[in-house]
Amino acid sequence: MGAQYTALDDRYMGQGCSLLSSVQLSSLASDGANLGVSNLGPVTCEVSQVFSGWARYGVDRAARQILGSPVRTIETMGSYSCRNVAGTDRRSGHATGMAIDVSGFVLEDGRRITVKGGWFGGTAQEQQFLRTVQQSACKRFATVLGPAYNSAHNDHLHVEGVIASKSYCR
Repeated sequence: MGAQYTALDDRYMGQGCSLLSSVQLSSLASDGANLGVSNLGPVTCEVSQVFSGWARYGVDRAARQILGSPVRTIETMGSYSCRNVAGTDRRSGHATGMAIDVSGFVLEDGRRITVKGGWFGGTAQEQQFLRTVQQSACKRFATVLGPAYNSAHNDHLHVEGVIASKSYCR
């Protein structure tokens, strides 16, 4: 997919947390340039491949078509974190590097589109862009959660796992 990454050693942190077959992404590829990615920690190789494809075909192309500018950087709130799903005793996809929280997009023309500011309060084009990239993610990831799901996701798109047959898209 043209992504730049470093392979990481397998790590078992205990308590159901691990990083197996993981990588550290440093940049992604669009059709004609590199896309930066900020604040991203380790993710599984499988998730990095899906994320790279989504960035190129789902995010960058949507930005060009809807907003008239390619994406320069995808901003995240991180990936790996040894934690439970909020309010449960079940481990989050973040605990194994299977999830990424995407908070915004910086375009080549300098505009910054954030999930928090654009989902409900942005221009019609920004809202269309964010909903388009979420729907695109739903075709690639097993779980996609955004602002319409609950208040815990009001500022990001949570993308997790690799779709097997059907996604959970909210």
